[in-house]
Amino acid sequence: MLMSLLLETTGSISVFGAALGAGLAAIGAGMGIGRIGGSAMEGIARQPEAAGRIQTAMLIIAALIEAVALFAAVICLLVATAA
Repeated sequence: MLMSLLLETTGSISVFGAALGAGLAAIGAGMGIGRIGGSAMEGIARQPEAAGRIQTAMLIIAALIEAVALFAAVICLLVATAA
């Protein structure tokens, strides 16, 4: 029933798949950055003298995760508009 309603409103199931993919990419990026932040704070608490290096690595990895999430969202938008 839900699938038939989606097909009637969107005209294609690829739009639904693209929206689902973009949502999963955003959730994955949020979870990844949360784990990085938590682990970095734990590492800084254990070794305060290494705070600068830990923060630098944390920011670089967070930027890479955001880039992958943005790439996934762009691919999902391209799939949605190509359908």
